[in-house]
Amino acid sequence: MRRGLLRSGLIVCALLMPWAALAQGPLPEGFVYLRTIDPTIAQDMRYAGRDNFTGHPLPGYDAAECVLRRPAALALKRVQADLAQLRLTLKVYDCYRPTRAVAAMARWARDANATPDTSRFYPHLKKDRLFALGYIAAHSGHSRGVAVDLTVAPMASSQPAHDAQTRHGACTGPVQLRAPDNSLDMGTGYDCFDSKSYTQTASITPQQRANRDVLLNAMRKHGFANYKREWWHFSYPAADARMAYDFPIVRP
Repeated sequence: MRRGLLRSGLIVCALLMPWAALAQGPLPEGFVYLRTIDPTIAQDMRYAGRDNFTGHPLPGYDAAECVLRRPAALALKRVQADLAQLRLTLKVYDCYRPTRAVAAMARWARDANATPDTSRFYPHLKKDRLFALGYIAAHSGHSRGVAVDLTVAPMASSQPAHDAQTRHGACTGPVQLRAPDNSLDMGTGYDCFDSKSYTQTASITPQQRANRDVLLNAMRKHGFANYKREWWHFSYPAADARMAYDFPIVRP
């Protein structure tokens, strides 16, 4: 009887926890490290360090590694093969995102006293409006392992090291005044909370538009859908990817 009650209790708990699936082993079934699928794709995992809109590493990012569901990772490998013919490479900023990190973003948005000053990521908005305007959400497709934030960079280039002591210009400003990034100039920096980040904005130069189109067309060709308010955000369709996860990202 006790075993039956225990088993029933576990089933009930599982049904009540749709947003917090637990990992079994290094990664849950169906997830992979992108590095094992295609080590040529550059990784600049911003939430594992301080070069992000919170100014701190986010909880759950115990390693600077891109983790995705296998179909999404394999699709990125195909995108990379196409770009390699142009001497370009994908560079990922964020992949799977633990739900604890999503919650930390929401707490940061509501904390008027959070430090350091990271207003370069939202130069034309008040911080307390970011959540209401939808720039930060309570739930994220990243936590299901099917969303990825990324850009395109010259194949032979390398990402400059982030200096937390250097004060950089607004993410909407000229590329030479923004935080250093070896990617093609897309008109704004990554995670720039501004209408200039909208994929089809008219507020960028013809060359910046051409650079965005390189990324957009390459990703669409292999099944990714872009989020219209963020030129860097793409999702891959997966019928079995309904559950959000909270396992930490660790070294493989």
